[in-house]
Amino acid sequence: MKETDTEQSEIAVGLSRELKLLHITMMGVGMMIGAGVFIGIGNAIKIAGPGGVVLTFCLNGIIALFTGMSYAELSSAMPRAGGTYNFSRIAFGHSLGFLTGWMEWFASSVAGSLYAITFAIYTTHYLSQLGLISVKDIQLPLVEKLLGVGIASLFLYINYRGTSQTGTTEALLTLGQIIILSFIALVGVVVAFLDPERLANFEPFLPYGWKKLLITMGFTYVAFEGFEVIAQAGDETIQPRRNLPKAMLYSILLVVLTYVGLSFTCVVAVKDVGEPAWIWIGKYGSKGFGQAISQLLPFGSFLTTIAIIFASTSALNATIYSATRVSYALGRDRMLPKIFAHISKKNLTPDVALALTAGIVISVVAFLPTIDVASSASMMFLFLFFIVNLCAVRIRHQMGDELTYGFLMPLFPLFPIVAIIVQALLAAWLIHVSLIAWIVVPAWIILGVIIYHTYAKHRTMATRDEVMILEEKPIPRKKRYRILLAVANPVNAVQLAWHCYRFCKAKKAEVEVVHMVPVPPRLSLSDAPKYILTGKEAIVEATLYLSTNFPFGSTIRYCRSIPRGIISTASEQKADLLVMGWEGFRRKGFALGSTIDAVLKRTTCNVAILKNCRQQRYWRVLVPFAGGPNSTFALETASIFVEKKGGEITVFHVFPSGKPNVNIEDFLRRNLPLLKVDSSLFKPKYVMSSHLLEALLDEARDYDLVVIGASREGLFQQAVMGKLPEEFARQYKKPLIMVKALHPIKSFVRKWM
Repeated sequence: MKETDTEQSEIAVGLSRELKLLHITMMGVGMMIGAGVFIGIGNAIKIAGPGGVVLTFCLNGIIALFTGMSYAELSSAMPRAGGTYNFSRIAFGHSLGFLTGWMEWFASSVAGSLYAITFAIYTTHYLSQLGLISVKDIQLPLVEKLLGVGIASLFLYINYRGTSQTGTTEALLTLGQIIILSFIALVGVVVAFLDPERLANFEPFLPYGWKKLLITMGFTYVAFEGFEVIAQAGDETIQPRRNLPKAMLYSILLVVLTYVGLSFTCVVAVKDVGEPAWIWIGKYGSKGFGQAISQLLPFGSFLTTIAIIFASTSALNATIYSATRVSYALGRDRMLPKIFAHISKKNLTPDVALALTAGIVISVVAFLPTIDVASSASMMFLFLFFIVNLCAVRIRHQMGDELTYGFLMPLFPLFPIVAIIVQALLAAWLIHVSLIAWIVVPAWIILGVIIYHTYAKHRTMATRDEVMILEEKPIPRKKRYRILLAVANPVNAVQLAWHCYRFCKAKKAEVEVVHMVPVPPRLSLSDAPKYILTGKEAIVEATLYLSTNFPFGSTIRYCRSIPRGIISTASEQKADLLVMGWEGFRRKGFALGSTIDAVLKRTTCNVAILKNCRQQRYWRVLVPFAGGPNSTFALETASIFVEKKGGEITVFHVFPSGKPNVNIEDFLRRNLPLLKVDSSLFKPKYVMSSHLLEALLDEARDYDLVVIGASREGLFQQAVMGKLPEEFARQYKKPLIMVKALHPIKSFVRKWM
């Protein structure tokens, strides 16, 4: 897709960087500890039993921690407002990135409206109990709606005042609810210690078995939504690479301890009710937690109400912040109109994005059935968590050598994969929660798809992490072999083009020439066009051999990472073969250099790397052979470049002692008929030597060209840099072609994952 704009570097007013570790930690905790946990405890006890409720929050906490590590890793590497939207856009492109941000905006906004109504319901109920207000049943819904609109408006104003006020307010509200909830949990632990007979309330531990846990995990997992709001604060957090990961992990651990403590206290709180405590609590369903705490403490009902008020308002504050920042990010990147990214000069807050978020929040509070819409928001949050775990795997694989990480998860990629599987199961269960959700979610997604294709697709800007097309002269894709020729400078463009010509002639191929513009890292994307002259010259040189004989196209692109730009272009062009040159230079810690290593490891097509290939005729060609996966492609490449009259290809095997490890004759007998080449060109040769590299270098001195297969998959890691093909390539000074053959299964996985 051709970009029509460049990175936004001209905004005069930026977001204020004022949030500290405490602010963003409390923001995550405040959004997670919403009304869901209080409603969920009673229902979880009813369905899964007394032990089931504790296990439910423990297991959900573990899954949330796995996803939290994905968020922590990604936000430490890319600390920008936008969160999941940014991650999915960089990992999977504009279309999925836009839909992710579009859904995240909706989910956070609707979650905010739910918390506003929760506050209104409990506040109205408590004031009625105290006799401070008198509301008739027919008037109650109207009063609750008005109070919900009022509290939502208050926190919208607080967010407008600035990030410092937002963060401080969130910290105070969250600290208040943590103090209350910690006190309740502590009382439960003390009571159980002083009266151990209360532990009998946990018998039977799982009255309905383990299967019920999946159900309770499904509808209580929403209680762990919220830590992702921290990722939205990347532009406004002090020392974001250090503080964002800490805040995410701290907030999840703090919330898990709180939930487990509350569920334990709820079970041990009940005594002498004439039936098993868990059955008695379960009868009250959503109100079970409040009823149990009122049995434990004389003022338990008051504490529960105050805790719910604190929880709902802190969550409301955090969701408004999250929804505003993601819509601001969509405007910043021109996915939505530029006005979304407007920053208030007075308060340094995204005021237009906040106003539009306010429209969604207040409309839902005032008019919509929030329970069903909240179910839709829960489905979207699970989708977002699913996507961010995929992003963590893909971005580490594709961009790990480009990014500066403040946090790296252990045992990668185990935790994201486990989280993906479990979240898919929970999302499947949520499908049956609400029929209206199946109208709301598809409708919102379809609207997003329409907006993307009619507006965002043609206006979105390239960011510093993307591939940007500066100039393109494409050719229509036909059902023929396609070669991508990567040229860097005019000096070696002619030699590369001649060798590419040989591939084109053998394959009857079409060719696309690509040049990646090397812009210095500190410069803006807007400076990229200044550096395309060299690329144009290289492409002109390449056309001397290619354009008159084969279908020909060219493209000049920019990417902060040249290997990622080449890899993505090869994938986008559906190339069958990538041809590129290597001057023999490498940085410490790489086998063949940062670019060649990445290309050989991640490209989803055949690859041919040319070194010192300056001549046009090769009479004697050497193919080192060890029976690896690239041997057949090396044999085919040698047959393409050897002179057919008078030429000779030696298939050479070195073995340390005893008998040879492979049978060259059998290999040639099986593969030459498939390649349709003259078998008289080939001859096998065996040499026994304990010094494999020295024997290979000594043999290669007498040949015009060496064609060698790259190491097997997985061997381009720093711990195994000494592998024979790469070491030979570094030391050999004559013409050499290193090849890597397409692996169909691995290439399919890399393309789609």
